[in-house]
Amino acid sequence: MLIMDQLSGLRRGFQGLVDASTDSNADDEHDPEGSTIAFERSQLKTLIHQAERHLENIEDARMRVADRRYGLCETCGQPISAARLDARPVAGTCIVCATIAK
Repeated sequence: MLIMDQLSGLRRGFQGLVDASTDSNADDEHDPEGSTIAFERSQLKTLIHQAERHLENIEDARMRVADRRYGLCETCGQPISAARLDARPVAGTCIVCATIAK
């Protein structure tokens, strides 16, 4: 549940920034602190997106376990190396296919 707690905290922090700027008449473009606030808001949105994506990856891995496909590459069907799964348990592709996709 650690990731869920982190995600909840990030969402509260983002909402706090939004709420604080709603009550303010600050203009991000002309306020010296505007760029900092915009950066913080953008940074929090990115962290929230990353946490949500991580949860999606975990759910995808759980589905592969349930379907007895965990450990098999979704692209080529070959086994994913134990070392890759140790490093990235949610991996859905072998290292060769992951490299090609980039």
